[in-house]
Amino acid sequence: MKGPCKASTKNEDQEGRAAATARQAEAPEANNFWTADSHFALETEGTHSLGEPVMATHYLESCQALSVVPASCLLRQGSASELNLRHRGLGPQGARALASMLTSNVYIKRLDLRDNGLCGAGAEALADVLCKNNIISDVDLSDNQIGAAGLQAICAALALNPAVQKMQLGGNRLEEKAAQHLAALLLRHTSLKSLDLSYNQLNDLAGETLGPALAENTGLTELNLSWNHLRGPGAIALAKGLEANIFLKVLDISHNGFGDSGAASVGEALKANNVLEELNMRNNRISMTGALKLGLGLQVNQTLRILIEIQMNRECDDLTNTVNAILPGLCIKNNTSRRKDWPPVSTPSQLASAPTDSGL
Repeated sequence: MKGPCKASTKNEDQEGRAAATARQAEAPEANNFWTADSHFALETEGTHSLGEPVMATHYLESCQALSVVPASCLLRQGSASELNLRHRGLGPQGARALASMLTSNVYIKRLDLRDNGLCGAGAEALADVLCKNNIISDVDLSDNQIGAAGLQAICAALALNPAVQKMQLGGNRLEEKAAQHLAALLLRHTSLKSLDLSYNQLNDLAGETLGPALAENTGLTELNLSWNHLRGPGAIALAKGLEANIFLKVLDISHNGFGDSGAASVGEALKANNVLEELNMRNNRISMTGALKLGLGLQVNQTLRILIEIQMNRECDDLTNTVNAILPGLCIKNNTSRRKDWPPVSTPSQLASAPTDSGL
């Protein structure tokens, strides 16, 4: 689902009316589905498969109340520890129905809801679940356009739930306003180990907010900030956060706009940081000058094992050879791959401002 969700408060009333119209259009189909025979068949199948009558009953009742057709794969979930509902088009209403079941969940540890058009309202419904459920530890809400409002609800829920250790929030149109919620999460949630914020719109001001929070975070070991708009002062602030951080082991800041100043700041961070093991900096508008300054940090750093870059010319090749001679244990990867499902075919303009470069 790549359809638009709420982009700002100005559009809430208009989109609310559109959503209501859509629900009215879908209601006959959903109502036709809820015949006595189909309800009985689904309820019987769900109860038998799940082995938990309460979960199945709550879900079916919620689907009927919200005029939502139940997801048959969910009714056959059984006691599996992973629930995969990718690309199902659940929408906010489907998320609300799902939330009723997850509240009483005693099996599911990994919840994958990537690309379901949940928007802010759907994220808020799931946030209520995360406040109460201490079983789920791995959540994927990527490509759901939850925006700042949805993110705020999710972050507030995670702050109260130490069970969640991995959260994927890529492709959710998170901008500068979302950074304050993310910063609060980094400061309060010490059990979160992996956070994916790739393919968003976090800019230099967002970087200035996230940098100090990263410096104070005491738990995160993997952070993905690739394909954002981190540059200038924001890139420098993030690098300073890396310098002070003592837990992070894997950092992906590829496809941003760090430039030479950002590369120099990362180089300084690597001189002090003695924890980071893997760093991805490819496609960051870094010239040979910036690469040399980054290399100064690499000469001092003792823990980095993998550096992922993009090799474009003989000078970069010579630099790689020099660094490898100094640090034979460092693996430098030349990798230009990108996520296969991005950018979406329907919205090529979203990456029009993404940085391109001829350096790292």
